[in-house]
Amino acid sequence: MQAHSLPTFHDVELASRRIAREARLTPLIESPALNACTGGRVLIKPEMLQRTGSFKFRGAYNRIVQLDAQEHPRGVVAFSSGNHAQGVAAAAQLRNLPAVIVMPDDAPAMKRANTESYGATVVTCDRARQDRRAIAQGIAEEQGSVLVPAYDDPHIIAGQGTVGLELALEARRRDVELDVLLVPCSGGGLIAGINLAFEALSPRTEVCVVEPEGFDDHARSLDTGQRMENELRSGSICDALLSAQPGEMTFEINRRCLKGAFAVSDDEVRDAVAFAYRELKVVVEPGGAVALAALLAGKVDAAGKSVGIVLSGGNIDVDQFCSILNAS
Repeated sequence: MQAHSLPTFHDVELASRRIAREARLTPLIESPALNACTGGRVLIKPEMLQRTGSFKFRGAYNRIVQLDAQEHPRGVVAFSSGNHAQGVAAAAQLRNLPAVIVMPDDAPAMKRANTESYGATVVTCDRARQDRRAIAQGIAEEQGSVLVPAYDDPHIIAGQGTVGLELALEARRRDVELDVLLVPCSGGGLIAGINLAFEALSPRTEVCVVEPEGFDDHARSLDTGQRMENELRSGSICDALLSAQPGEMTFEINRRCLKGAFAVSDDEVRDAVAFAYRELKVVVEPGGAVALAALLAGKVDAAGKSVGIVLSGGNIDVDQFCSILNAS
């Protein structure tokens, strides 16, 4: 696969083999309580159980495992609000490569601490006023290290696509054909990879994107046919889903495959985080809970249908988590 080419389902299959020794094969779970309140059958892919607490490890490791430490002694650089940061840091540590991560200064303390715990050096920036990609690119050029983007990279997309590969194969094993699949989205790497898997394995499933209100760039981009940019750079509880606009590569895939888009409010996300804890017995961060929020808020008619949702991460600060639970 050339660095500039779009990945294919075959690349997702290769990524699955490449990451198998280090990534966890997360289960597909079902909740009678969620089925009862939605009127459908809901299959949940809990990626907060993945290594580093989110799906991001999959793409990061698929990219970094292909680097030769002797050819790239300066290691890797990434820019991220936290989950990709942790994925890159953990993958680099496993491959004995140094890592520098550019993170917004308002990123959750837990995400920064976890990133540093994997041995990475964190450089902070102002989310609203500075271009973290440009900062990371400058560091990479100065140090001679490899830039590992969060989503707009074929190896990253293929790695994230293993979420969809596992989900589709496990649903098939249970003799379930999903009518709808809801996926959280920021830059679009996860849902692009999942689209590649479902296009090949479950083409009848309607794959839909879920975004925070005010950061619905994919919904607007699908309407116009071109990549739209968000006016805001911060202001949502979903810190993991605040990219400025869809990626170029990811949007090429997503505009071909996506069947719908939904936006959820911060209050709906809080309700979903609390529901996940009380009924599913799992800890989900706000950005990871948007698909569940859309379902619980009735934005998707699940009655009589089989619906899949991805809970994409669980890295939430304790104080924020307790505040959400106490207010619910």
